[in-house]
Amino acid sequence: MAMSKVFQQLLENIPDYKEFLTVEELDASSRALAEKYPDVVSIFEMGRTKDDYPILCLKIGSGSKNALMFGCPHPNEPIGTMMLEYFTENLASNKALRDELDYTWYIVKAWDADGLRLNEKWLKGPYTIYNYSRNFFRPAGHRQVDWTFPVDYKDLHFHNSIPETKAMMALIDQIRPAFIYSLHNAGFGGVYWYMSKALPSLYDEMYAAANKVQVPLNLGEPEAPYCVAYAPAIYQALGIEQEYDYMEKYAPAGTDIGARFNVGNCSESYARTKYGSFTLLTELPYFFDKRIMDQSQGTMKRKDAVLKSLDMDEASNKYLVDTMKLSNQYFQPLNPFRLALEAFTSERSNDATRQMVNTNPEFDKTATVAEEFDNLLMSRFYKALSYGMLIRANEYELDAMAKAGETDPDKEAALKNARDIAIVHHKELTDELEREIQYEVVPIRKLVSIQLECGLLVGKYLHDHDIKTNE
Repeated sequence: MAMSKVFQQLLENIPDYKEFLTVEELDASSRALAEKYPDVVSIFEMGRTKDDYPILCLKIGSGSKNALMFGCPHPNEPIGTMMLEYFTENLASNKALRDELDYTWYIVKAWDADGLRLNEKWLKGPYTIYNYSRNFFRPAGHRQVDWTFPVDYKDLHFHNSIPETKAMMALIDQIRPAFIYSLHNAGFGGVYWYMSKALPSLYDEMYAAANKVQVPLNLGEPEAPYCVAYAPAIYQALGIEQEYDYMEKYAPAGTDIGARFNVGNCSESYARTKYGSFTLLTELPYFFDKRIMDQSQGTMKRKDAVLKSLDMDEASNKYLVDTMKLSNQYFQPLNPFRLALEAFTSERSNDATRQMVNTNPEFDKTATVAEEFDNLLMSRFYKALSYGMLIRANEYELDAMAKAGETDPDKEAALKNARDIAIVHHKELTDELEREIQYEVVPIRKLVSIQLECGLLVGKYLHDHDIKTNE
């Protein structure tokens, strides 16, 4: 599909962003855009967050179909906020772009606004493994805006949607979007995609969007062992149903599968099954190491690499749980870092994955360098994020004590002790990762370019071919 001149010009003029914007900066920009282009842009409050912060939605243009874009479905993933910052300004100012796409756009720059505020300390840099993981936050699954949509699937029943999810459900029900762009991003690795339905005629152009700015594809292990690959680095969108079926197949006999979940479904599954909406995700890294795309032969069986990764995961979880015990009697029930750590260390078991890799012949093959890197180093990078949140769980309570003027020597001593232990272990791990990973920081402009180009490609294709995903 030849790219139009208006799309080419849009991609050529992306600013060289040096930092990410805060929620307040994003909201101020959105309000200013609506004031500057009142005939094209309107803004409304689509709901409020758990902390009673307004969730703003821009409506731009008046095309023949509705499209929905949202940034920060996970609050540690702000690449999409910068893409939307650029795209909304151009949609508002460029009639040719609006006409070429022919959508009415509904755009939420920061869906999990509360969570983005808890990531603010790394948004302006420096962009290092240490600083990112030290100031990182990601909520527990049952408090994630894009994983608490209602679901009734086999023995899984979830209807405890949080306010942000209810607001998005209402918007989806109102506009019934033909195209949804869910702006996730990874932390480390390379580029990969999820989509509601296979679109093989676009794959080469999507790969080219990454190649032209020299950001590698992620050719290591898929994000989850039950991912269905349409092509290298391109996967079928994930809902809770796939994970349930995987657990049902590989969990030990007698396991109550429904009880293993305390989360709901995602926006992709909700909109696809109700309205035939097509959702695209373009996953992008802040950091990459060239080994993530190295398909040459590694040094061990893929099975052994996965099992070693699981062993490391379980050892890390034990450390996290043991250290939390030192002070968690003083944690508030809604301490967001406590809730996240408890969920990430207990809500998922590795037993099904162990059974899968021990019985699936695909894992008896020699691992590629990319698969080894993914299992042995990249997995530890992601564990460093929990190590950082362990520090912050204790700091959260110490800050609350200071603000309230609370004096409790035993409480303060326990929190400081656990915090200091966590600081040491976090620094040891990140120092090791900084030594062992030869990573580069990907410029924000390149990430915006990939995400924007893929959105243009898929959005235009869907409009022209009138694809429904529930047929």
